[in-house]
Amino acid sequence: MLARVLSSAVMGIDAYIVEVELDISDGLPAFATVGLPDSAVKESRERVTAAIKNSGFYFPSSRITANLAPADVRKEGSAFDLPIALGVMAATGQVHSDNFDRMLVLGELALDGSIRSVHGCLPMATVAKENQLKGVILPKANAKEAAVIDDLAVYPVESLQEAVEHLNGQSPIPRFQYDIREAFDQQSEYPVDFVDVKGQEHVKRAIEVAAAGGHNLIMIGPPGSGKTMIAKRISTILPDMTLEEALETTRIHSIMGLLGNDVPLIATRPYRSPHHTISDAGLIGGGKFPRPGEVSLSHHGVLFLDELPEFRKNVLEVMRQPLEDGQVAIARAAASYTYPANFMLVAAMNPCPCGFFGDPSRECRCSRQQIQNYISRISGPLLDRIDLQVEVPAVKYKDLASNFAGEPSTSIRKRVQEARHIQQERFTQAPIYCNANMESRHLREFCKVEDAAQELLRVAITQLGLSARAYDRILKVARTIADLAASPTIEAEHVSEAIQYRSLDRSFWNS
Repeated sequence: MLARVLSSAVMGIDAYIVEVELDISDGLPAFATVGLPDSAVKESRERVTAAIKNSGFYFPSSRITANLAPADVRKEGSAFDLPIALGVMAATGQVHSDNFDRMLVLGELALDGSIRSVHGCLPMATVAKENQLKGVILPKANAKEAAVIDDLAVYPVESLQEAVEHLNGQSPIPRFQYDIREAFDQQSEYPVDFVDVKGQEHVKRAIEVAAAGGHNLIMIGPPGSGKTMIAKRISTILPDMTLEEALETTRIHSIMGLLGNDVPLIATRPYRSPHHTISDAGLIGGGKFPRPGEVSLSHHGVLFLDELPEFRKNVLEVMRQPLEDGQVAIARAAASYTYPANFMLVAAMNPCPCGFFGDPSRECRCSRQQIQNYISRISGPLLDRIDLQVEVPAVKYKDLASNFAGEPSTSIRKRVQEARHIQQERFTQAPIYCNANMESRHLREFCKVEDAAQELLRVAITQLGLSARAYDRILKVARTIADLAASPTIEAEHVSEAIQYRSLDRSFWNS
């Protein structure tokens, strides 16, 4: 007796079809699962056996073999429980096997026969549509997640018995309907707003410039100056997410099981803030069974690294490649994985180990050598990928006590989107989408400056002690400032403002 059920598994951020073949033959009772299953898949035989019996169905005392094809690709996760159980029942004549034809089946079984949610339903539903399958049977908790894929029939089930009755035509389950456009509009609100930030007008201006050009940013200031509060609100002024960006971001979170039942689609820019004790695999991705890291979870959003010098040096260094390429490539003996990682890096740090260097109200007890050693924990190549370096002073009492509300995120976001629109028109023929992605040839073409601005750049390099690597960064930022002002050319005032955003390159930090 042989039965075949279609299921799916995830590799990287994409899914592929898995054929679950069930064979029941004479012999001593045994249940073997083959096809490179991991521990969770091997243990499915115990869950399947108990679920079938406890649901009131017949379980054969025969030799059962479950094969997961293709057999040369490792399978992991608990999504194969339901297809294996239905395959056993189809092989014993308890389910009409014709109803499995061109239908994807996913679900984890509890011992009582109820069906639990699984990870990665969105990419699995995507591959079902790409292979022109009739639909997908999956846990009710994952129904909204899968239904964001247009023109795909989704049949949510809560128990093994419900799935059997649906397939046998005894109690058909209606196709699940979900309005993705309405959900996208409803979930596009942010819980925080820049209106809460008092004072720090210079810093907020720098944040606006960074968001407008897609520039990476580092904030340097004493404890309690508001660096973290500001960072949490940067995603609220980035351009609105498109539906395509939302689906791509949601796919990554789906694989990691980070979607709630009521949040099937991520419609706002992600904000991730890992602790400085994170490992390189946790930040970039990888592990024994590779999974996306924080840089991929912040795809199309903001990755905030607080207390940047406290991160281990090897962790920071592996971030250079995704900052440059916008993706993470992880190579293993069995396969290679590529995860998207197009994010805006925002970092924060104290100006010195004690945190009060340059603070007018508190005395710094650090020596010059201690300060230099602290700053040098951040490598030059990493700083080379950070365009704006902004000082964040302690908030003054008059600003804290003021009842004046700051500018709301919606107003700032409007200006940012207008600047991004200018950049999109500028780079129509180039494979980049914002000023931060410009290379040397783009700088020569799009960042021509007037004589007065060129003189400012000369002074910055020769007299203010700015490093040579700061030259290109200043030009990129000046181009963004000009875009915010809707200026077709880079004026001296734009260059002057851009020079202010190179704090760590100035001589008083390094002398």
